[in-house]
Amino acid sequence: MGNKWTQLDIPDQTGKVIVITGANSGLGLECTKILAGKGGHVVMAVRNMSKGEAARAEVLAKHPAASLDLMQADMGDLSSVKAFADAFKAKYDRLDILLNNAGIMAVPRQETADGFEMQLGVNHLGHFALTGHLIDVIINTPGARVHSVSSSANYMGNINFDDINSEKDYGRWDAYGQSKLANIFFAYELQKRLSAAGVDAISNVSHPGVVIGNLQANSVEQSDTGLEAIAYRLLGPLMAQDISMGVLPMLYGMTAKDAKGGVFYGPRTFNLRGYPAEKKPNKAAYNDADLKRFWEISEQMTGVTFDALDRAGTTA
Repeated sequence: MGNKWTQLDIPDQTGKVIVITGANSGLGLECTKILAGKGGHVVMAVRNMSKGEAARAEVLAKHPAASLDLMQADMGDLSSVKAFADAFKAKYDRLDILLNNAGIMAVPRQETADGFEMQLGVNHLGHFALTGHLIDVIINTPGARVHSVSSSANYMGNINFDDINSEKDYGRWDAYGQSKLANIFFAYELQKRLSAAGVDAISNVSHPGVVIGNLQANSVEQSDTGLEAIAYRLLGPLMAQDISMGVLPMLYGMTAKDAKGGVFYGPRTFNLRGYPAEKKPNKAAYNDADLKRFWEISEQMTGVTFDALDRAGTTA
């Protein structure tokens, strides 16, 4: 990797089918604009279709020739996730890039439609299920990539195996840290399983550094926390970087020719800002037994298994 990998280094994406969750705002919308501008066909997976329509219009205003498809997918509802996957597979026979991006941050305790703690449910379990439903298409697409978006909050995260849904004890930042560490657990274990099956696909993960945007605004609004709002206003100019830089680790993992599976990418400078570089996540992500255990728990919670991947391994 060069010291200053930028959007200009993204290979041509013509002919590629790309799914981006949370494509209507923030990092997802920015990636949609960039990858559509590089010729990719982007399937914008959004919870709110009216907001999705506005986002699609914004992309087309910048790239009139952009190839886009807008589809509904609520990552906090497993039935919606499955409906999206079924609809996708009825229309497409390849999936070159799956960007598991949609997320929420540090909100008061709520539950998903399926009774999961909201942050774990949206940030991890919904994407685990989505990837599982699409894995047969992924493994049949040469060179496919699954990229998950984590956060620097992974470093304060802990997978609480004894209270995975934070029912006994809930802290909104603790739950967020767990969900973002879960993204890394998932990306790393998926890579192990892809490699074991001999599949021509990779799974990697990144974090954007400090980017002030809709995640923080939603967290402040739902939590009614004026102090955090003040902190974001004060620290933002000192520590944050523009979204055009924040998406670079994601774009690198998704598109760069030398990006690797099972690797965590983030901003080069103090893990806060700058060009993308390989980074080390929370040391908990190197415990193979815990990765496997968490994967099995995710299967049990969602009812989704990666049977196509298991079958690929037996025939490899």
